[in-house]
Amino acid sequence: MPSESAVWKQTVAKEFLTPEGCYIVETYNQPEDGLMSIARARVKQGVTTAWHSLDGIVERYIIAEGSGRVEVGNLPASDVAAGDVVIIPSGVRQRITNTGDSDLIFYCVCTPRFQPPAYRSIE
Repeated sequence: MPSESAVWKQTVAKEFLTPEGCYIVETYNQPEDGLMSIARARVKQGVTTAWHSLDGIVERYIIAEGSGRVEVGNLPASDVAAGDVVIIPSGVRQRITNTGDSDLIFYCVCTPRFQPPAYRSIE
């Protein structure tokens, strides 16, 4: 847990493409703050990310821009837009489709913090 106040600057230039089909910027993911992490995700128009889950991590999508359709576990597919929040329990399958006419951008807030060994492809 952080012991001092801080301001973290997002560096979009560090964005990378993941195997699941979305672009990620690790906004905040620090070993000394294992309680949570924040990443910015960007999905291009018409793209559906690959089915995946996170073991031991609860993930929340906070939709910032664009529109999409999210699929989580056995819930019916749901349309999402700016301001919506999606809760994804640990181990539950998920994917999202950009249904809009611009990039779909959302923040992924993970508790505890995201670490690559937790990622499971379900394709």
